[in-house]
Amino acid sequence: VNLHTMNCELLATCSALGYLEGDTYHKEPDCLESVKDLIRYLRHEDDTRDVRQQLGAAQILQSDLLPILVQHRQDKPLFDAVIRLMVNLTQPALLCFGTVPKEPSVHHHFLQVLTYLQAYKELNITDFLQGGWEERQEEHNLLIERILLLVRNILHVPADLDHEKRIDDDASVHDQLLWAIHLSGLDDLLLFLASSSAEQQWSLHVLEIVSLMFRDQNPEQLAGAGQGRPAQERSADVAELEELRQREIAERKTRALQRGNRHSRFGGSYIVQGLKSIGERDLIFHKGLHNLQNYSSDLGKQPRRVPKRRQAARELSVQRRSARNVRLFLRDFCSEFLENCYNRLMGAVKDHLLRERAQQHDETYYMWALAFFMAFNRAASFRPGLVSETLSVRAFHFIEQNLTNYYEMMLTDRKEAASWARRMHLALKAYQELLATVNEMDVSPDEAVRDSSRIIKNNIFYVMEYRELFLALFRKFDERYQPRSFLRDLVETTHLFLKMLERFCRSRGNLVVQNKRKKKRKKKKVLDQAVASGNLPSSPEELEAMWPALAEQLQQYAQDPKLSVDSVVPFDAASEVPVEEQRAEAMVRIQDCLLAGQALQGLALLRSAREVWPEGDVFGSPDISPEEEVQLLNQIFSAQLPRQQGPAEGEAEEEEEEEEEEEELQVVQVSEKEFNFLDYLKRFACSTVVRAYVLLLRSYRQNSAHTNHCVVKMLHRLAHDLKMEALLFQLSLFCQFNRLLSDPAAGAYKELVTFAKYILGKFFALATVNQKAFVELLFWKNTAVVREMTEGYGSLDSGSSGRRAPVWSSDEEAQLRELYLTHKDVEGQDVIETILSHLKTPRTRKQVIHHLVRLGLAGSIKDFQRKGTQIVLWTEDQELELQRLFEEFKDSDDVLGHIMKNITAKRSRARIVDKLLALGLATERRELYKKRKRSAPPPSSMPNEEESLKDFWQEDLEEEEENLSEEESEEEAEKKEGLGVEQARASSFLSAANLGHSLHQEGFSAPLLWLQNCLIRAADDREEDGCSQAVPLVPLTEENEEAMENEQFQKLLHKLGIRPPNSGQETFWRIPAKLSSTQLRRVAAALSQQEEEEEELQPEPRGPGAQSPGEEPEHGAGAPRSPEKERSRLSSLSPTFAAQGKGQCTAAPRKRHVLDSDEEDGEGPGTPVLHKKKRLQIEDEDEDD
Repeated sequence: VNLHTMNCELLATCSALGYLEGDTYHKEPDCLESVKDLIRYLRHEDDTRDVRQQLGAAQILQSDLLPILVQHRQDKPLFDAVIRLMVNLTQPALLCFGTVPKEPSVHHHFLQVLTYLQAYKELNITDFLQGGWEERQEEHNLLIERILLLVRNILHVPADLDHEKRIDDDASVHDQLLWAIHLSGLDDLLLFLASSSAEQQWSLHVLEIVSLMFRDQNPEQLAGAGQGRPAQERSADVAELEELRQREIAERKTRALQRGNRHSRFGGSYIVQGLKSIGERDLIFHKGLHNLQNYSSDLGKQPRRVPKRRQAARELSVQRRSARNVRLFLRDFCSEFLENCYNRLMGAVKDHLLRERAQQHDETYYMWALAFFMAFNRAASFRPGLVSETLSVRAFHFIEQNLTNYYEMMLTDRKEAASWARRMHLALKAYQELLATVNEMDVSPDEAVRDSSRIIKNNIFYVMEYRELFLALFRKFDERYQPRSFLRDLVETTHLFLKMLERFCRSRGNLVVQNKRKKKRKKKKVLDQAVASGNLPSSPEELEAMWPALAEQLQQYAQDPKLSVDSVVPFDAASEVPVEEQRAEAMVRIQDCLLAGQALQGLALLRSAREVWPEGDVFGSPDISPEEEVQLLNQIFSAQLPRQQGPAEGEAEEEEEEEEEEEELQVVQVSEKEFNFLDYLKRFACSTVVRAYVLLLRSYRQNSAHTNHCVVKMLHRLAHDLKMEALLFQLSLFCQFNRLLSDPAAGAYKELVTFAKYILGKFFALATVNQKAFVELLFWKNTAVVREMTEGYGSLDSGSSGRRAPVWSSDEEAQLRELYLTHKDVEGQDVIETILSHLKTPRTRKQVIHHLVRLGLAGSIKDFQRKGTQIVLWTEDQELELQRLFEEFKDSDDVLGHIMKNITAKRSRARIVDKLLALGLATERRELYKKRKRSAPPPSSMPNEEESLKDFWQEDLEEEEENLSEEESEEEAEKKEGLGVEQARASSFLSAANLGHSLHQEGFSAPLLWLQNCLIRAADDREEDGCSQAVPLVPLTEENEEAMENEQFQKLLHKLGIRPPNSGQETFWRIPAKLSSTQLRRVAAALSQQEEEEEELQPEPRGPGAQSPGEEPEHGAGAPRSPEKERSRLSSLSPTFAAQGKGQCTAAPRKRHVLDSDEEDGEGPGTPVLHKKKRLQIEDEDEDD
């Protein structure tokens, strides 16, 4: 972009700003309006940022805006407008474009804008920053914010290293800008804003500016500025010089051994034995022998190009040593910042972050400041009080939480994986510095500091997430997104954490830590199965006998013009099988309907399938006659159709192994265990961790001595401490050892050389015993392979028999290949099931599928997934079938068992029971369970009342316990209590009768009636809703409140199983959720019998023979009672007994009648049937219903 291509309106606007004459700038009368027009143009620029580029090419900021800002600062409106325009022009390029463009054309515009920003940074802004801050500080907040944003934008511009070409200790453009900030006093203003409690709204702005100021600085080097070079730095320089000298000496020796330049053109050719050329002959080498050691098969070949998406991530941050005066200024700034600002500023920023009053990703500035200033404090003069705000367990938790979040986002958001990796690196640096500070506190002379360190370490080492963090980072390390510096910091942080943990374990003796275990519960998917053909006709004779009745019905339905097929769907829309391929299944469904006697549904399915699959006239032609339709159904009825077989019972163990057909529900169980350091160290003994360490070892020349020590220490822990030397027997690592041992400067890496010789010695010792060790060098190994290498192949199988599948022999593989090729194209059968039935060695379905994929006969495991999906919703056909089966078996002893045996779509007991209750076919679950035949006791042997009630409870509880156990075994739902608990509850109900009698005498009749009403209402709600939850008993009258506070009444509540309120959390007593509706009605009946004993009953005349079977004779064994009162007592025990005595009991008062009103649908007086209680409104006064 140049001035000749500049937009004419933009050029006219820039010309109306003013002109510079010498050092004086003369503004035009329309200067303010022109500045506002430029702001408007920037607001409406296109995606290429053309306005920004044209203004940058015209150098408007250098030639116009900055002189206006310096010389016309008295014009406040103009000053504010120019500040706004400068903030917009200096906005970072990354914010302008949103992200780094990948298209070449747009990327060119991005680089052009970046070039103009770098030109702005080179501008001398000393005059603008000097003086006047006292006046500007009193201006409104918007002006201060714009000034801070302008400084932020200028500092944010990246350095152009190729253009500057600065070395260490030289003043770069960034250093010049920092020195201008120092001369103008802006650093003092930043310190004031950071330390003042009244200026907290600028906390994040100040922290961002400070982070940009120290962007290229090293905190350790900055802390030692002006104090002379420390001994450690001098020794490192001496070691580096010694390494270079040794390399130079080695190169001299190599050159001395080489032959002279004057030699014959025909110096000779040599045959290299053992090294094959392209053919079968040995390689012929045409150069001198001194060049043989540099020979490689890759010489002269075109290097393989690595795609961009697989290239290693580049280092973005480059640290350099600034000029000495700049370093001294920055060191003093850090010291003052720690003394006066750090704790207050970091606390304010943390508060903004937690309250979400900051912008997105502003926590990265917080983590950078934590890592930088804590490192500076540790290197300068360690004073924990200066960084106390970020030296706590909460700080560890905050960093670990963000680190885990960045880790998960890097794995999920692949487009921005590099950005998430950079944020994760910042969090890792902060975590590393927290550990280093706590480690430094251990050697503090202050006892209080050491105690604080011990408390922090105790909390950190106890929590499992802090220990598992490094393992997760190693396992998911990806060099495409994470640079080598991240791996270096990860290795050093892991080394520090392991060293602190090992020392802490030794000092404590035993360490108890938290352990979280994920318990997996496998939920099987329900497969579509054919109708169980056990109860359906299968022989030709049975089919022929059944067809005439079906044919008559079909002819009647086929001639009905009102027959609708809109509600019948012949295919499964939720199935993974395409609709075009479900024709065979539709044919089977039609046959199933005919076999079950459902002629109408079979005919409707046929007509609906004809509309879906008209091609080929498989289901008849569109103009088929009713007679031809009946004949087609006769062919379908008697045809042998291929059916999909469901899994047999003996295959339950096999089905558990199939990961494709099961869902895992994870439940986290938290417990405590004694910590073992070696067991924790074994978690690092895996190929992913070793591979990351080997990758870092490749750059051992560029690594610091501390980094190489961390690498060797971890590998030594795995090889020596865990006795897993074979884990490091890998060819790529041995190549690194070879390069290291042949390095002329190997003397500078004594630790690495010693370890390399140790591993190589172990390998060659093993190779004498195990000749396959040379082949094992080609593969990364796990602990199981390491054990087999050292202890012998097959030792793992003998040690853990049953865990590994038997090895496939060559004959078995040939048989498997033959069976698969024979049966793979056969329709209507499962090829895997067929292969399993013909194999001699017992195999599981999963083992066969995996071996087929391994042999290349199949492309993927997904090719053998069973068709069909999990049945979730009930279709209309399935509901009709369930109704038919219920009507057919409702009078049998085991209704639910017969339904499950004959239903087409197999479901669990609980699902069928829930559907029957939802359809209104059953009122209680007990009606569907298997009934026991009870023999009524002879009238003469009727025991007394309590024994009779106890026997009644015992039988009901045993039956309910049996049925509930069957349902819970399939549902794996709530844990049922033992039978003894239920018996104890029953006995408590019996003892509650006497307690209720005494409460009646004390005048608590109304509260007892209210309690009974609450129990009945809760029972009705649980029957209607189908779910249970704790119901509070809320007394609304003073009489009920006094009763709830009475000790005898509370004792009665305990006896009835009602739960008291939890202390400090609840106020009212609650009806537990574990009491079923039947149990609640029994509790209410136990309360009602006492009331009925108190009331006088009016006898009704009754005819002869009206005595119910369950009624005790007037002169039977036991205490003499009147027949009317005895029948009244029995009617209160159970709805069954109440039904038996119906019509014979005397009429109770109106209030009692409303409570116990039943619905009788024409049942006879002697029919034992369960009645559903009608929910009625209960009034204190006697009213008509």
